[in-house]
Amino acid sequence: MIVYNVTVSVENAVVDAWVKWMKEEHMPELMAIGLFTDSRLCRLLEQDEVECVTYAAQYTCNSMAEYNTYIDKYATTMREKSFKQFGSSTIAFRTLMEII
Repeated sequence: MIVYNVTVSVENAVVDAWVKWMKEEHMPELMAIGLFTDSRLCRLLEQDEVECVTYAAQYTCNSMAEYNTYIDKYATTMREKSFKQFGSSTIAFRTLMEII
């Protein structure tokens, strides 16, 4: 199984709105695409939260083919929606992992 991990630093001023948007809009929309089997939103602990709070949104799929389909067909649109909603108040980086 493949885990698509999106780590996001969120400015304190928008944390509550961002978490609500992630849980109520963004993650359900991404899951509705039908390529991922599970998702979760985690808050990183033991981080300096003076200016930002850091989260990890994780999405699990069964294969690299499903992940590549998401990247090729949907990722750009989903990233654009995030930027439209929060602009430069968030900074994300993405990693890909395999469950052993």
